[in-house]
Amino acid sequence: MAMIDVFYQGEQLGEVQHLALEGSSTFGVLQAAVREKHGIVYETFLFLENGEEVIEELVCIADHARGGNLKVHVHRCRHVEVTVGFNGRVVEHRFSPAATVAKIKRWAAEEKFGMTPEEAGEHVLQIAGTHDRPAPGTHVGALTDGRVCGVAFDLVPDERVNGASEAGA
Repeated sequence: MAMIDVFYQGEQLGEVQHLALEGSSTFGVLQAAVREKHGIVYETFLFLENGEEVIEELVCIADHARGGNLKVHVHRCRHVEVTVGFNGRVVEHRFSPAATVAKIKRWAAEEKFGMTPEEAGEHVLQIAGTHDRPAPGTHVGALTDGRVCGVAFDLVPDERVNGASEAGA
C-alpha cells in the first residue's frame, strides 16, 4: 500500500510535524511513532483535524487520508475548554483539541455573536492577555500546555495595514 503523509500538531510540539507511514498502518502505530519521535511518556489521544472524538487505535489511517495526506492532533486532554470574549460578553464551549482556530472563530463570531461571514472576516482570535494571534489552521490543543485543558481568546478587529502604491516609473 502507498505511503501516507501524516501532518500533526500537539501540545508542546511547536510547529506542524510530519511522519510518513504505510497506508495499512493503524492509528495505534501512528500514536506509537509520534510518542517515540518526541519522547512522550504520558498517555495521549489522537484526533482527526476538526474531529470531535478520539480516533480508535485499530482504525487504518488510509481510511481517513485524503489525497495521500492525513491531518491529526495528539493530546493528553479529550477536550479543551474555550472562552471567547467580545464587546463585554464571554461565551464558552468544549472543543476537541483538534479543532482549528478557524472553526472556533466561526462558532464564536457567527453563531454566538451574530456576525455575518463578512463581519467575521474582519476579526481574528487573539489569545487573551497577549498580542498572539494564532493562524487559522492551528489546532486549539497546540495552544495549551497539557496541564490546563483550556484557552481564552478575545475576538478583535483584524489590523490591516494599507500600503502606499508605488509611483509609476
